[in-house]
Amino acid sequence: MRILLVEDNRALAEGLSTLLRGSGYAVDVVSDGASAHAVAAAESFDLVILDLNLPEMDGLDVLRAMRARQNRAAVLILTARGAPEERVKGLDLGADDYLIKPFDIGEFEARVRVLLRRQAGLRASVVSYGEVSLDLTTRSFSSAGMPIEIPARELGLLELLFMRAGKVVAKDAIVQSLTDLDDDLSPNAIEQYVSRLRKRLSPYGLTVRTARGIGYYLDKTADPE
Repeated sequence: MRILLVEDNRALAEGLSTLLRGSGYAVDVVSDGASAHAVAAAESFDLVILDLNLPEMDGLDVLRAMRARQNRAAVLILTARGAPEERVKGLDLGADDYLIKPFDIGEFEARVRVLLRRQAGLRASVVSYGEVSLDLTTRSFSSAGMPIEIPARELGLLELLFMRAGKVVAKDAIVQSLTDLDDDLSPNAIEQYVSRLRKRLSPYGLTVRTARGIGYYLDKTADPE
């Protein structure tokens, strides 16, 4: 999942981006409204976390412009503007959720998960494929109730393949989902992640297959190793 974080408080932006990246999300950070407007128009995101009191362009104007372009990314507003009329205005303009500063980090993480799950069109909190289950609330994999340990970037790749199990995911879509604007993920790096995932999944009857020249897809093997 790819997230755009729009926050002019440097310390808060660094803290939230570190938290989100540690959870396996690809995160782009901008600190003013004009940059947010430009990046949201040029790139595709699953979630935009949007402050309102921004230099150069107010957050509500950024939101208004996004919805005018039919941008369907989920939007979580973070702001110190706590008046009910401010919240109503943001929601009416197309925000999906609202969090008043200062906020609890646990609640922030929970709201992010809910919005991304909703964005994926999922109602169940646990989805399964073969012997493996993915808990969308905790972003964790398990088999027969036992956890499967997966590093953050491999976790992001497996999530992407798992939610489209049996269907080919293009390499370009993988790169866009797993990287931010300041990151550079080469095809060789993706192949390394795929190779590691194959080894991790083989005991559970799953593998990642290559669709040559196109991308990769998650598939079941005949027998778990």
